Parts: sequence; structure tokens; C-alpha cells
Amino acid sequence: MIEVNNLVKEFGSFRVLDGADMYVKKGAIYGLVGPNGAGKSTLLRHLTGIYRQDGGTVKITGEEVYENPRVKEKFAFIPDDIFYFMQADTLEMMRFYKGIYPKFDEKMFYRLMEYFPSINPKKSIRSLSKGMQKQVAFWLAVCIRPELLILDEPVDGLDPVMRRQIWSIIMADVAEHNTTVVVSSHNLRELEDVCDHVGIMHKGKIIIERSLSDLQGSVCKIQAAFQAEMPKLPEGFEVLHMANTGRVYTLIVKGNPNEAKMQLEKMHPMLIDILPLTLEEIFIYELGGVDYEVKDILF
Repeated sequence: MIEVNNLVKEFGSFRVLDGADMYVKKGAIYGLVGPNGAGKSTLLRHLTGIYRQDGGTVKITGEEVYENPRVKEKFAFIPDDIFYFMQADTLEMMRFYKGIYPKFDEKMFYRLMEYFPSINPKKSIRSLSKGMQKQVAFWLAVCIRPELLILDEPVDGLDPVMRRQIWSIIMADVAEHNTTVVVSSHNLRELEDVCDHVGIMHKGKIIIERSLSDLQGSVCKIQAAFQAEMPKLPEGFEVLHMANTGRVYTLIVKGNPNEAKMQLEKMHPMLIDILPLTLEEIFIYELGGVDYEVKDILF
């Protein structure tokens, strides 16, 4: 669905994207994560054809995106900062979207009205709160019937009930129409619930890109207690970080979790427990060797 190869973007002398590669399969829900300034929003603006790249290629369904209306009619983009025409209300924006998106579903628009009861469709959108404007953006975007939905901090500013409502609508659209979703967010706990693929971005590059299950299966947290001090670990046992409280040791281990547990069991611990890392913990660990220090927050 999406192929980004060796993407480069510079603003003056500052290189924001430095040879970024990104691959997203049709029907995937892809979470793009990274620290502030990593280049996430700039990458999304290339996926949507807002920026022209200085190097590399950006393709959706095999076609270059920049200045390509045929590709752009296939996706919807909800940026962090939403723009609407001055004084336009939701009904006027609906008619505008209907005029530029050939698959816009007007019946669906009116059907979804009940899911946004706080929105007066005849009231100027710019007079609404930021959270309400974000609701309007989702309402219109889903009615485009996009093949690809690109979201930058999508539920920022929404209350918990509406956040759940929005994700419910998106997940239903993915299940029914095999929609592809690319979402950039700092809320890693929320992404963990919805994404099946993750890209970790740092300094203009995607340094890790895997399915969430593979990512969680390649690193694990193990807690073990011993009668005395921790015995010498087996050769080749890759411990990324270790801490202890009394006799209880907590280890971040790279490799297959079950194999790691089997090796530790040979050391006859009093107890042993294997815990999967959350996406937030994986993010902290993966950037631990770059510019971040792995803190005891992991434990």
C-alpha cells in the first residue's frame, strides 16, 4: 500500500528526514512513534503530498503521491492542526468534500450524525472547541470511504468516551472495508490496543519496523528470585538491563521469551515469571542505546 524509500527532506541546512524507509501493507493499522523532533509529522506530510521530497520516493498503491490527484482521492488526512474555511459549518464542509471526493458517502454522513450529538452541523466549525473540531474531522474523513486513513495525533483533545467512540468507528471501517490506517501518536498505550504494526522513528529515520507481535516477542521482562546472589548467567544469554530488589532480580532479555525462561530455570530459581513488555517499554528500550538512558521505569 505504502512504499517510502530513502526519503530525504531538508529545511535550510537542517535535514529533517535522513533516508527514511517505510512499508505499510494493505489493511494494516500502522503506529508511527518517536520522540519530539524525530520527523513523524514531516513524514506524514510527504505521504499526503503536502511536501515535495528532496530525495527518495513516496508511493501509495504503486504511484508517486506528490501532485497526483488520482492517488490523493484515495486517502483522508487528519492533521494535528485542523484547517477549515472561514465561517464554514459542518454541512457546508460536507458538500465541499462531496464535490472533491468521488466516493463520499452522504448517506453515511447523516447516519453518523447520532454518534456526534454535541456537534451542531449548522454552526461555524471554527467557533467549536478543539475537541469538537477533531470530531468533525473524523466524521467527514470516514465518509470519504478512504482506502487509506492518515492520522497525526488523532484523538488529542478528546474526552475518554469520545476517544473510544472514534476508535470504534475506525476499527469497524478497517474490518468492513480493509482500510489501511497510519497513525502517529505519543499515546503508546492507546496505540498498543489498536495497531498491528509499529515503526519507531528517530532522527529522520525509521530505525525499527515490525509487527507488534514480533516486536513484543523479541524482548521480554523476566523476574526471578534466588536463594543467594544471581548465579552466573549462561554464555550467550543477552541481558539488556538488570536490576534487583533483595533476592528478586528483574531482567530485560533479548531473544525468545520461552527459551530465555528455560535457560534461567536451569539455575534453579525459587520463582520465575515472564512478563511481556508494553509498547511504551519497548519504545524506551529501543531508544535506550541511541539518545535515551533506560530508566528504572521499565521495572
